[in-house]
Amino acid sequence: MSTSESLEKLAALSRQYGSDSDYVFLGGGNTSFKTDTELFIKPSGVALATIQPEQFLKLDRQELCKIFTLAPQVSGDAREALVKDLQLAAVRPLGSGRPSVEAPVHEVIKYKFIVHTHPALVNGLTCSKNGAEACAKLFPNAIWLEYCNPGSTLSFTVKQALDAAEAKNGKQPNVIFLQKHGVFIGADTAEEVAAIYANVMDVLKKAYEDAGISTADVDLGNASDEDLAEIAPALRTLLADENGNRAIVHCAGNSAAFAGPLTPDHVVYAKSFAFRGEPTAEAIAEFKAQRGYLPKVVEVPGKALFTVGATLNDAKSTAIALANARKIEALTAAFGGVNYLTEEQYSFIENWEVESYRRSVNGGAGATRLQNRICVVTGGAQGFGLGIAQSLIAQGGTMVLADMNFDGANAAAQELNAKHGKNRAFAVAVNVADEDSVAKMMADIVREVGGIDVFVNNAGVVRSGSVMELSVKDFNFVTNINYLGYFICCKHASKIMAKQMTDKDSPWTDIVQVNSKSGLEGSNKNGAYAGSKFGGIGLTQSFAKELVTSHIKVNSVCPGNYLDGPLWSDPVRGLFVQYLNAGKVPGATCVEDVREFYMAKVPMHRGCLPDDVAKAILYCVEQKYETGQAIPVTGGQNMLHA
Repeated sequence: MSTSESLEKLAALSRQYGSDSDYVFLGGGNTSFKTDTELFIKPSGVALATIQPEQFLKLDRQELCKIFTLAPQVSGDAREALVKDLQLAAVRPLGSGRPSVEAPVHEVIKYKFIVHTHPALVNGLTCSKNGAEACAKLFPNAIWLEYCNPGSTLSFTVKQALDAAEAKNGKQPNVIFLQKHGVFIGADTAEEVAAIYANVMDVLKKAYEDAGISTADVDLGNASDEDLAEIAPALRTLLADENGNRAIVHCAGNSAAFAGPLTPDHVVYAKSFAFRGEPTAEAIAEFKAQRGYLPKVVEVPGKALFTVGATLNDAKSTAIALANARKIEALTAAFGGVNYLTEEQYSFIENWEVESYRRSVNGGAGATRLQNRICVVTGGAQGFGLGIAQSLIAQGGTMVLADMNFDGANAAAQELNAKHGKNRAFAVAVNVADEDSVAKMMADIVREVGGIDVFVNNAGVVRSGSVMELSVKDFNFVTNINYLGYFICCKHASKIMAKQMTDKDSPWTDIVQVNSKSGLEGSNKNGAYAGSKFGGIGLTQSFAKELVTSHIKVNSVCPGNYLDGPLWSDPVRGLFVQYLNAGKVPGATCVEDVREFYMAKVPMHRGCLPDDVAKAILYCVEQKYETGQAIPVTGGQNMLHA
């Protein structure tokens, strides 16, 4: 079989296990294939679930083997640095990627195909007190290695064990269990690897069944909306980073957290210990002083279980690690109970440079204008709202697209995620004129991310017509969405935002209404719309005066006409058609006449674009000394008066 065919098989095998949560969580694990002279291995930062043949990193085996002749001459951090340099020197071509830290382990295992994973069923054994004895009974032909620190120490330990086994039995074993870590399985064909894995899992399932231990995921319970609203917003501020950026707090349920550190992966993603108790400022500070870090998992007994991150993806990754840890803890009951990492062991992982690198590869956006702030945009499924969301997410915001059209908002959120990264956006359903619906929207947001930093009240409608002809139904429709809806959204958003203020130094939050130039001056045969927007500015000024004591700024931005958006250009309900039919533009005989009429009103001779509005919203957020304003974004069509 050619090397290219073997890499195809390796990639397929990698994706098979990498996409199966029974074997791999959070992109962990590794795979490789070797020829007589080359080792092909998954590089750091590439997921098993999606890896393609051409993504495997090629290493010169002769160069890689220098680790076992040169590295033993030094010790400690110096040895780790030397091993890292030797691995990088083995990459072909030089500089084409960073090899997995476990590459030397793959080198000393003589089989052609190797798959290393961390199945929960396996770690129920490897993280148990009686794991070694159980392994000897269940898998007599396998090697069990007592825990050792990852990196070069693991490589030398594995080599020593394999050399001894080969000297005794004439060949290396196919299976290596690593205490508190996972399993390596090697064979000369991909099919053999799969068969061995299947047997290992079947044997373990039988062992758990015989012990009366369920292999199902642990039910983490449910928290109430009321408890979440009371706890999560303040928790975001209490867990802010050193620059004052609030954390994202994700509800993982309502149950106990894990009781200690199980494996290196759990330490990396969820830290070694969870916070338990009432999350006061004093208690959080005490935890940090004791542990040296802010918690990634917070258990408020009887109320809620949270996972925490700088990004939503980070918080959700921690939730996956939390669920996996709880499952492993339950499974260890089959083999004498849990055997946690010791202080020396988990401290090494917490400070290990390799894991710092992995966190940086898997982390979210860097420093940006919105720095992962939670930004809600109503009417976010299309048009102005979606355009604003596209601009804000590009500035680092975590976007919540709220819309009556949930399917449309969800599709838009997935498109944003595809472009900007996993879990950068999500959708919620809402009818802004229905208070129960708005309350449910806020509860959904708090459950997912803990609170709100920027609330953009964009949802709006237009029904134009003469005051002598416009129906009360259409007038009420416009007023309910544009005016009443703004009030309802502010009412419920401000409650959440106010709870994020835990002291006088808490960061400010922002409510920004997308108003209109029609909120600055009357609009002929468009009284319902203009009236709702005039009223909106009155609400903005009033709310600004009230909410300032809760560190909430409230401003309006007043765009000119978005002539290219669906509100104007829809061929059936668009404003060009409405205004033409209403006779609002004297002498107009077609849609193009109406369009040119409105273009001529703008000194800059173009319509307003969503990005123009997003820049004004960013101004409102970044300007620390501005509230209660109505800012024109009209290309000079409307100007503030002295």
